[in-house]
Parts: sequence; structure tokens; C-alpha cells
Amino acid sequence: MTDEPEHWYEEDAGPLVRLYAVTRGRGRAPRRELDLTTLLIDAHAEAAPRRPGPEYDAIVEMCRAPLSVAEVSAHLHLPLTLTKVLVGDLIDDGRLAARAPEPTASEPSTDLHVLRAVLAGIRRVQI
Repeated sequence: MTDEPEHWYEEDAGPLVRLYAVTRGRGRAPRRELDLTTLLIDAHAEAAPRRPGPEYDAIVEMCRAPLSVAEVSAHLHLPLTLTKVLVGDLIDDGRLAARAPEPTASEPSTDLHVLRAVLAGIRRVQI
């Protein structure tokens, strides 16, 4: 074992440290309207991007066709909270448009049915 201090280099930091810098330390999106199913689309495809960064460019490129926040997060391999921060920045700039999907009348009963099935499955596992 040596007494020399360890050196920590940028490539050792991984992608999340860089994103922390890109989002200026913001780890949560203040936008309550953004959830997993919120659809995003590039609202001004002809305009030049206002924010530099490969993450912003990738989000705008992906959203040329409507994508949900969850899909953007999955494609970028980023945590959902950081994706919401980046998407929120692009919405604030007017670059992306966000739209919540229309609720359906069958959602409450479907959700209840799914929850009951999950509960039944958990009970079977515990026995």
C-alpha cells in the first residue's frame, strides 16, 4: 500500500458527474406536468439549438417524432430525473412541446385490476 494520493480523472467520473455539471447541480425537475407518459415533440425544427451539449442535441433529434419522457430517458441511458431537467430546459427555450396523453375512461378500473393481480401474485410468492 502506498501513501500517494489517488488521482481521479474525468473518464473515471462517468456520465452522471458530467450531467450534474450540465444541469448545474439540478437533480430534480420543477415541472410537475412531466411524467413518464408525457409526449415530447420538436416544436421548432428549423431553429438552431440555443443550448450546447450532446444531451440536448440528442433529445431534440429524437423528438422529431413524438416520444414519451420515459422513452427519451431510456434511449439516452439517463436517470429519469436528469432527463426531466434537460427536457424542461428545452421546453423553457420553446424548442420542445410537451403534451400529456388523454386520459381514458377505462384507466381507473384497469389500474385497479392490475393492482389486484399484482397483490395476488405477491401473496402466492409469500406462501
